[in-house]
Amino acid sequence: MNAGARMKAGARMSAGPRRRDRLRRLLLPAVPFGWLLVFFGLPFLIVLKISLSDPATALPPYTPVLNWDGGVAAWSDFLAALDFENYRTLIADPLYLAAATTSLGVALAATVLLVLVGYPIAYGMARAPKGLQPLLVALMVIPFWTSFLIRIYAWIAILKGDGLLNKALLALGLIARPVEILNTLPAILIGVVYAYLPFMVLPLYAVLERLDRSLIEAARDLGASRLKAFLTVTLPLSAPGLVAGALLCFIPIIGEFIVPDLLGGPDTLMLGRVLWSEFFSNRDWPLAAAVAMLMLVIVAGPVVFFREAEARRLEGPP
Repeated sequence: MNAGARMKAGARMSAGPRRRDRLRRLLLPAVPFGWLLVFFGLPFLIVLKISLSDPATALPPYTPVLNWDGGVAAWSDFLAALDFENYRTLIADPLYLAAATTSLGVALAATVLLVLVGYPIAYGMARAPKGLQPLLVALMVIPFWTSFLIRIYAWIAILKGDGLLNKALLALGLIARPVEILNTLPAILIGVVYAYLPFMVLPLYAVLERLDRSLIEAARDLGASRLKAFLTVTLPLSAPGLVAGALLCFIPIIGEFIVPDLLGGPDTLMLGRVLWSEFFSNRDWPLAAAVAMLMLVIVAGPVVFFREAEARRLEGPP
């Protein structure tokens, strides 16, 4: 075999592995994108379609419903029947604006409280002896072994008028008569902070535990106080965990239903309760779907902001 033939044969042999590598590179992102398409994209389109529909006393409880056998005319009639009436209702009715404002305010207040409570806990866990840290992490995770509903029910016994908290405060002489805590906004904040505290602590602990302590020692050697070393070294380096924990708490709190329903009482006006009422009490699925889309818009803002901030941080200073 001459040299030219050998080169062609070698090229054909090397072309096979290259094609396989290209196929692997195409298939690798196809898995997560396919998962997102099936479990997020399709449900999103279904909810969006329902939000543009009209309520009906039928099954399903909305119109129009696409007739797949009707051809182009059926598609044309289907698209023509969709409208934005439910979104106009959300904008015009102050009830939904109040629910969105309350949900956003509770989520922001609870996230701030979670940062103030969770950061010292995560910092103490990260600074604890190495042999003790697994036990501390286990203690933080153990509440997940119990039903979320049971844990929130337990807070009813703690916060009610003759509950454990009022009895303890009366025994200590801090109050003269029981304080009404249950069915109030503070009760909701207490329940939410308790329920979502691990979601704040664990990401922070993961970042703080890997923090290079020699950087703090270098700052101290250069004359920085403990507070200044914390503010200029520890806090900036722990920002990714702090933001991740804040998003893990803020996003689900906006749509929280169980805590406001059990601890906030029947008069609590939050998006989660409004969504449940429209779906199951009023059976107005189109309006409920519009509320769900409103919630998606509210939670998408912080996620986009975090992605942009993280991209700028990874790129570094210009």
